[in-house]
Amino acid sequence: MNGAAFLVVFRESMEAILVLGVLYTWLVRAERRDALRWLWAGAMVGIALAISLGAALMGVGDVLSGDAQTLFQVIMSAVAALLIVHMAARMRRHGATLKGVLERDAQRCLAPVRQWGIASLAALAVAREGAETLVFLYGIGVAQWHQGTRWDFVLSAGLGMVMAALCFWALQWTSRRFAWRLYFVISEALLLLVAAGLWVSALEGLINLGWLPAGMDPLWDTSQWLDDGQGVGGMLAAIAGYRAWPPSTLVLGYIAYWWLVIMYLHVPLRRQSRDRVAS
Repeated sequence: MNGAAFLVVFRESMEAILVLGVLYTWLVRAERRDALRWLWAGAMVGIALAISLGAALMGVGDVLSGDAQTLFQVIMSAVAALLIVHMAARMRRHGATLKGVLERDAQRCLAPVRQWGIASLAALAVAREGAETLVFLYGIGVAQWHQGTRWDFVLSAGLGMVMAALCFWALQWTSRRFAWRLYFVISEALLLLVAAGLWVSALEGLINLGWLPAGMDPLWDTSQWLDDGQGVGGMLAAIAGYRAWPPSTLVLGYIAYWWLVIMYLHVPLRRQSRDRVAS
C-alpha cells in the first residue's frame, strides 16, 4: 500500500466530509430537509470539478517529455508540498471557528431564491479539497503511475476515503472535542512529513536537471542500517523523504523545509496570542 497516498486522501476526505457533515446536520436541525438536494447536488459538482482538474494534470504530464516533463513534476511536487503546509496552517488558525462560519453562511443561503448558495458551499468545499488531493497525489505518485503500480496507488487512495468516512463516524459518535483535537494533531504531523517527502522529490528533480548543485554526494551512507529501498526505510522514503545516501544539498533543503514550516505555523499564532493579551 502507498502510505503517502493513503494519508493524503484520508485527511483531505475527512475535511470534505466534515464540511458536508456540518451543513447536513445544521439543515436537519433547522428543519430544512428540502435544501438537502442542493447540498448533494453541490457535492456532485465539486467532485466533477476535481476530476476535471485531475484529468487535466494527467493530460499535461503525458504531453510533456524529457526535461520538460521532469520540470513539470518538480513544480507539482513543490506546489503540493506548499499546499499541504498552507492547509495545516489554515486548519490551525480557522479550524475552531469553521463550524460557526459554515452555519452562518448556510443561514444566509436558506432564502428560497438563494438556496443555490447551499450547493455553492458544498461544491466549493468538495472541489477545493478534491483539487488539493489530486495535486498532492500527482506530486506523490506520478512516477509510480507510469511504472505500473497504479492499482496499488488507486487502492491506497480508495482505502483512504473509506477510512475517512469511518473515522468521521467514530469521532461524531464520541462527541468529544479532545478526540477531534487529537485527530487533527496526529494527521497534521503525518501530512507535514508527506510534504517533506514531496519537497525532497522536488529538490532531487532540480539536482537531476542540473539546476541545483548536489554538493557533497553522498553526505553519508546509512543503507547498511536502514535501506531506503525496502522495508521500514522504503516506507520512510515514500512518506517522509528519507534517503540513505543523500547529497548535502538535499540535507540542507530538508532542514530549511522544517525551519520554514515551524516559523510559518507558529509565528502567526504567537502574534494572535499577543494581540488577545493586549486587548
